[in-house]
Amino acid sequence: MAEELDPFKIAQKQLDEAAEIMKLDKQAHAMLREPMQTVIVNIPVKMRSGATQTFTGFRVLYNNARGPGKGGIRFHPTESIETVKALSAWMTWKCSLANIQFGGAKGGVICDTKKLNPMELENLSRAYIRAISKFIGPEVDVPAPDVYTTPQIMAWMMDEYSRIKEHSEFGAITGKPLEVWGSEGRNDSTALGAMYVLREAAKMKKINLKKAKIAVQGFGNAGHFAFSLAAGMFGSKIVAISDSEGGVYSDKGLDLAKLDEAKAKTGSVDGYKGAQRITNEELLELDVDILIPAAIENQVHKGNADKIKPKILLELANGPVTPDADKILEQNGVLDLPDFLVNSGGVIGSYFEWVQNTARYYWTREDFDAKLDKIITRSFSDVIATQKEYASKGKKIQPRMGAYIIAVSRVAAAMKMRGWY
Repeated sequence: MAEELDPFKIAQKQLDEAAEIMKLDKQAHAMLREPMQTVIVNIPVKMRSGATQTFTGFRVLYNNARGPGKGGIRFHPTESIETVKALSAWMTWKCSLANIQFGGAKGGVICDTKKLNPMELENLSRAYIRAISKFIGPEVDVPAPDVYTTPQIMAWMMDEYSRIKEHSEFGAITGKPLEVWGSEGRNDSTALGAMYVLREAAKMKKINLKKAKIAVQGFGNAGHFAFSLAAGMFGSKIVAISDSEGGVYSDKGLDLAKLDEAKAKTGSVDGYKGAQRITNEELLELDVDILIPAAIENQVHKGNADKIKPKILLELANGPVTPDADKILEQNGVLDLPDFLVNSGGVIGSYFEWVQNTARYYWTREDFDAKLDKIITRSFSDVIATQKEYASKGKKIQPRMGAYIIAVSRVAAAMKMRGWY
């Protein structure tokens, strides 16, 4: 039987497994299997030709029992409602695991940003916000950047929402530039949080990160910062990296400045000279200590999981490992650290930005980093403690299930206290 790769069905399957292990109340389980609100909009946009093109957009609020919805906006040609629903579920668990005052949400537009000029991109960004303005806001649902959306796009979106409300609402959108009250530290917070998790996991596994070989799949914001931070914080050697066009490998290690130059000149890191060209699939199967999938969903699956054997798999992307692959990785002794722990630095950073916007009081970068370290290190410790607790009861669970049990129990408890069931 072919492995199920529908992202939302995967999210539901993971929840179902956690619910069974933790003996979750059936009423709470039923409520948590589906989003609370799903919005689909048609967005007319004036193009450079003078013609109007209609785009399809989504915004899903999964659960707000613990606070306003929180989740990014993706601009991608293959965006789908199933992916957005799955990501909104994972955002719910991510915010709960970090124990911050947000629920989960997500948004997206089906479009190819590479085919849009700056005017068209701005028109689309503003039109999307106009279409969903009734469903978002600083106390309702707070969007942020995600795949192919940027701080500039967030500035346009915040401005459009402010125009609708007839006053500046800086806290309506996070991931903004500093000039419009973004937060110092937000730009690299996803990757920085992952590095704090890696540091703790390496201590636990007794891995010397200075001698570690690392492969990174993905050269976007998260992957690029993961490269620079792993090298800068730990002295690790990054031996492989890739983007959507392909990748490169060198056992001697890669140079980030030269990768940036190759990307600028050729459009891909595979233009890097002095290294072996590899595919994204080959990168995943390299003999490395740390593997960091930082691209898209379902990269590690039943068909390739048996060939993937790093000491630590650090899920920087959302949903890069399928449920069937989870079991294979565990059998092979791989410490697979789940996405909604590893990449939670991004939403923690967004939470900090929202708090600062709401309070009108702004922190230093040092304050930001110290608070991020404290929260995400606590989350890692909570996950490991939950694993040990279940192991003491004779039930062996993976880190992902430990994280799910913590996150789901907090959301269910909030719903119970609010009288939802």
